[in-house]
Amino acid sequence: MAAVAATAALAAALTACGGGGSSSGDGKSDLKAAAKKPEISVNLTGSQAKPGEPVKVTLADGTLGSVTVTDTKGGTLTGKTAPDGRSWTSERSAAPGTSYAVEVKDAKGATARATFATAAAGKVNKVSMVPGKDTTVGVGQPVSIVFDNPVRNRAEVERHLKVSTSNNTEGSWGWMQDYSGKDRVDWRPKEYWKSGTKVTLEADLNGIDSGTSGGWFVKDYKTDFTIGRNQVAKADLSTHHLKLYRDGELLKDIPMSAGTPGGDKASWRGKTVLMAKEGTINMNSETVGLGSSYNKMVDYSMRLTWSGMYAHAAPWNGPYFGSANKSSGCIGMSDADAKSVYGTVQVGDPFEITGDGAKGTQALNNGYGEWNLTYDAWKAKSALAAPAAG
Repeated sequence: MAAVAATAALAAALTACGGGGSSSGDGKSDLKAAAKKPEISVNLTGSQAKPGEPVKVTLADGTLGSVTVTDTKGGTLTGKTAPDGRSWTSERSAAPGTSYAVEVKDAKGATARATFATAAAGKVNKVSMVPGKDTTVGVGQPVSIVFDNPVRNRAEVERHLKVSTSNNTEGSWGWMQDYSGKDRVDWRPKEYWKSGTKVTLEADLNGIDSGTSGGWFVKDYKTDFTIGRNQVAKADLSTHHLKLYRDGELLKDIPMSAGTPGGDKASWRGKTVLMAKEGTINMNSETVGLGSSYNKMVDYSMRLTWSGMYAHAAPWNGPYFGSANKSSGCIGMSDADAKSVYGTVQVGDPFEITGDGAKGTQALNNGYGEWNLTYDAWKAKSALAAPAAG
């Protein structure tokens, strides 16, 4: 009986301390208040919300505990909570044609949910990237992105491109019009890459607007590659020799015959990059504006420019190897020497062409001509470059 009385007295004391104003006197109203569903507002609503904007979630009262925004493909938009704890904004924008679910927990653990979907893109922009995933390339290979449609919002697009390297290689983006006429942006190191460097390109473009006539990007892109052997080929138009160096040491010294000086058949000079090893291909002079000069199958073909300059086997020019330039613009060698070079070089190896009789310096977009610019001149081609003083 004493224990029962003590328990009753304690219950009465707790009820009195509860404020005495409760209609029920059992504390249930306090529990209901604690579990009250938080009121939230989301800046994007409905089934046709405008894409390309960050998602902003605002809490009517109290402070945010967590915010999760997911799409139907399993993606998540990360974000940051404002200092006052009342709002949250995603770091990336909502993508076109995507459904999102928003879940909010306040500081008390109560949960609120919302959904919305963005309007589909009227036009989609896509990209092609070089180098390809998991490839190994030479020390001159830039990262290159070609866009299907024009890019007017270049600065915004460039902000969402990231190159990461295993050794903090310095470099910059630069914009141009590709030889095909499409917009293109390349990332070039300040100097040739160091052999062994691991490189990753992340193009977080999903939800970014290209601008007028370009359309929306509707996915992210990623590629990674490794820099291979440190090899540089040096072709001298005056001495008629091609020298291949590895780690600064002479590996091969090969007599050659380059383009005939004095006209369209002359070779380009400057620093170019081996674009592809194409093997045996048909070369037709009509495709490069040289009339009916030649139409033949050519072995060990190594492409240096989009305009048709190659290094390859040219046994028909044998009498001129090492003594004169008599080709239609390419660097020709004997079958044996071309086979040897072809088996040694790797895509991305620089070819540095010097000497007399060239028809000019290879253009920036004719393959990979960015090494013909100083680093400062290259950096100025970035859409995020600071304007020149003056």
